[in-house]
Amino acid sequence: MPAGTGLFLVVLLFALAAPLVLYALVRSERDQRVETDRETAERLARRDTDDDSRVR
Repeated sequence: MPAGTGLFLVVLLFALAAPLVLYALVRSERDQRVETDRETAERLARRDTDDDSRVR
């Protein structure tokens, strides 16, 4: 039974560590974001569209 106990401990450690690693990755990504005002964000979102070439 020692092999089964060892496997159980490895799985348990992974189950406890995985959410913490994911949290750290998301947190580090959030700290690197660039905050903009609404007008700048709308302009950046439409940057790849050309209003003259739209068919109305």
